[in-house]
Amino acid sequence: MGYLDRKRFNKEKDTRVIAIINQKGGVGKSTTAINLSAALGENKRKVLVIDFDPQGNTTSGYGIDKEALDYDIYDALLNDYPIADLICDTCEQNVFVVPSTVQLSGAEIELVNEERREYKLKELVDTIKDEFDYVFIDCPPSLGLLSINALVASDSVLIPIQCEYYALEGVTKLMESMNMVKDHLNPDLEIFGVLMTMYDSRTTLSKQVVDEVRKYFGNKVFKNMIPRSVKIAEAPSYGLPITTYARVNKGSLAYMKLAKEVTRRG
Repeated sequence: MGYLDRKRFNKEKDTRVIAIINQKGGVGKSTTAINLSAALGENKRKVLVIDFDPQGNTTSGYGIDKEALDYDIYDALLNDYPIADLICDTCEQNVFVVPSTVQLSGAEIELVNEERREYKLKELVDTIKDEFDYVFIDCPPSLGLLSINALVASDSVLIPIQCEYYALEGVTKLMESMNMVKDHLNPDLEIFGVLMTMYDSRTTLSKQVVDEVRKYFGNKVFKNMIPRSVKIAEAPSYGLPITTYARVNKGSLAYMKLAKEVTRRG
């Protein structure tokens, strides 16, 4: 289904714009962006994923050849290229991607001298968001100007946290940044949910980390957790979400359950 065909769908609710963010790397931001969007697409939700990380893992994780791209989100952000013209189809029904490449890495510096630099992404997202049920922004593992743009453009955040020692390390800094954005740039920003990733039910550590995170975030923590899974790690190398690559895998089932929980939250 092409970009223009999305208008044939009838939306049930207002668009949710959600930044998937944690300044720690390797916690499952891109993995969640890819697999949650695919699971929501299967549930008849129209989803756009904006890859806002210069590493471009969500772009390649959906099988998009970054080397073949003439334009990416960098061009919309700094060169006035229409973001609507960047939207790519994916292998998944109802799921679309605005791609990123390493070119975006220079945007952090180039944005400094731009007027309304914190609002650049919001201005782009506002032109297209109404055609989708969900817009996910896959953020870089930092709290620089790109992530600030993502927080300003979003109505809420989804925070993946890996089940490991020091799981909450840096979360205080993230919450400080969120509160700064909420106080000065985006008063409607809230926490949509906290997702526990790489959960291993066999270990005491995983259970302890989950307990610690639940004490900190309370009912913001999703009931469904994403287990450790070799298949989840393999899927991006095939340019496929886990729901397509290994449908009966425990990771695939976890993301399908998470999608249902997400839709219940709005």
